[in-house]
Amino acid sequence: MFELLRRDGLARICKLDTPHGALETPALLPVINPRNITVPLDELHDDLGFKAIITNSYIIRNNEELRERALREGLHELLGYDGVIMTDSGTFQSYMYGEVDVRNEDIVAFQRDIGSDIGTVLDIFTEPDWSEERTSEAVDVTLARTEEAARLKGDMLLAGVVQGSVFPDLRERCARSLASIDADVHPIGGVVPLMEQYRFADLVDVIVASKKGLTPARPVHLFGAGHPMVFALAALLGCDMFDSASYAKFARDGRFMFPEGTASLSDMKGISCHCPACSRHTYEEIVKMKPAERTALIARHNLWVSQEEIGRIKRAIMEGDLWELVERRCRGHPALLDALRRLGDHEEFLELTEPLSRDNSLFYTGPETLKRPAIRRYARRFFERYEYPDTEVMIVFDESSKPYGRYRQQEMRDVLAECDSHFFVESVLGPVPIELDEMYPIAQSVLPVRRDREAVEGLREMMERMSHEHPYAIAVGWDGRRTLETLSMMCSETPKFDLDMARVKAVADMQFGRGAGRALLDGDVELKKSENTGKIRNVLVDGEHVLSMRANDGFFTLKVAGAERLRKAFPAPRLRVQVKEDSVPFNREGKNVFCSFVEECDPDIRPMDEVLVVDPSDELVAVGRALLTRDEMFAFSTGIAVKVRDGVKK
Repeated sequence: MFELLRRDGLARICKLDTPHGALETPALLPVINPRNITVPLDELHDDLGFKAIITNSYIIRNNEELRERALREGLHELLGYDGVIMTDSGTFQSYMYGEVDVRNEDIVAFQRDIGSDIGTVLDIFTEPDWSEERTSEAVDVTLARTEEAARLKGDMLLAGVVQGSVFPDLRERCARSLASIDADVHPIGGVVPLMEQYRFADLVDVIVASKKGLTPARPVHLFGAGHPMVFALAALLGCDMFDSASYAKFARDGRFMFPEGTASLSDMKGISCHCPACSRHTYEEIVKMKPAERTALIARHNLWVSQEEIGRIKRAIMEGDLWELVERRCRGHPALLDALRRLGDHEEFLELTEPLSRDNSLFYTGPETLKRPAIRRYARRFFERYEYPDTEVMIVFDESSKPYGRYRQQEMRDVLAECDSHFFVESVLGPVPIELDEMYPIAQSVLPVRRDREAVEGLREMMERMSHEHPYAIAVGWDGRRTLETLSMMCSETPKFDLDMARVKAVADMQFGRGAGRALLDGDVELKKSENTGKIRNVLVDGEHVLSMRANDGFFTLKVAGAERLRKAFPAPRLRVQVKEDSVPFNREGKNVFCSFVEECDPDIRPMDEVLVVDPSDELVAVGRALLTRDEMFAFSTGIAVKVRDGVKK
């Protein structure tokens, strides 16, 4: 069973049940050569915290002594390791040394018989320089072998490998076909040459194409990704597992791994590492060590740094700052920066799992930040959902301190004393109506004062587009007293702009869709504000509590009365998660909606969206927040789909 515990977009913390216990992901599996163990396995497990390893069943099978012991004692006894053991099949050996002398059914059965927790099909390693025709034929062979392996796996978890070289269509086709086969883990294979050649932008395309086809209910293993400099990027794209032989290979060459890259001992003038392996020695002592002793030390360093990076990624997923971590890591190497920029080509796919908001502030690290799904979503929703208030004038302010409405409070009072006006801010994130200044990611973004050229050009394009769409007769940039004098001569209408009402309507439209504001506010509206901050807290219409505005992200928490208004205003399946009849009584009592009870769902729902839980007749059952997308709700057999806040009792 594979259960999602926490998530940040495609990145996630999950639990994979195996015959030797649960494995929490993201997880790094050190590659163990059974004939040459660099670091004792009890140290790997107990001291360095590696709860899973990967070894090669082909090597074990081809060594008579190891083969007999493995069949007699079992793989875990052979290696003296109590954690999770995954085995490879010999595919990588075929890539390195030519065709291997083993059949798929034999190596799969051998992995099963020696007690491997996760065994791997003998797939065809598709190389980057292969033709599309040759690659397609290899994909067909891999899929046929995976179907065969699924019939032979027994109680062993099976790793069905996604192949397809650098052809996105073939990767996606392979992945979609694998999703219908009884496999348990999906490695993305054939990518070692891309990483060796620092073709990280191509790696992004390969991972995204694979993720598009795979079911989200199975873990994804990026085969051969053993350097900590790529872990954060791969995790952001939804990779759950990694394996590393590099820790030992690099150590034999005197190379130290770091999240920002690799340092060769021969080029280093000193070492300032505080890991347990390095901290007990000076640079001079390490240089003078015997080769075997130095290799073991550097291997321990590489493992420690790699495990620390996995821990940092988990923390970032929990705290919601993985994008910042990835942007910092990708600035450690130009090829990784290319990969970061390539993410912008996949914005539509990444947006599908982008949460409505995050707890952390959005930190701007460079022009690539503007291509994040959260920012692109704001711009798209602004042009698709926002309705301009009916005023005579539009005033545009320059970027300023936040929230904009509070900082520009006096200027707005001065303007509204002269004419009926609406207000915008030229933010690096795009044109911001003053009433959206508390909404994520506007208020929660931390931006530099000096703008990048790309940011300036992007803003100019959006402002120009807005200039062709807005309905105002007069639109001027704020220039202090001179603007007021001009307005006093040009304006004729009585000021009627109401910032509070504009805020409620605009946020509702941005959050739930155009027209939501009118549906929710149809009646006698009363706004309850915080005595301390003066911010809107609750919205009552005709005496019913329909909305509460959250202080942390400026979005609304939907109340039952508001949900009923939206249900009547929008046809199914808009904003809805439909549950089976068996689930209805529990959800009415305030119990959460579990994936196995979801019958239908709005495909536009994103994680952390407010949703309407309805029964098959479209009657409102409960209100809550979605934790998963539609595809995820249908894919997972366990776990919470909607965290219910209020049940609707009959």
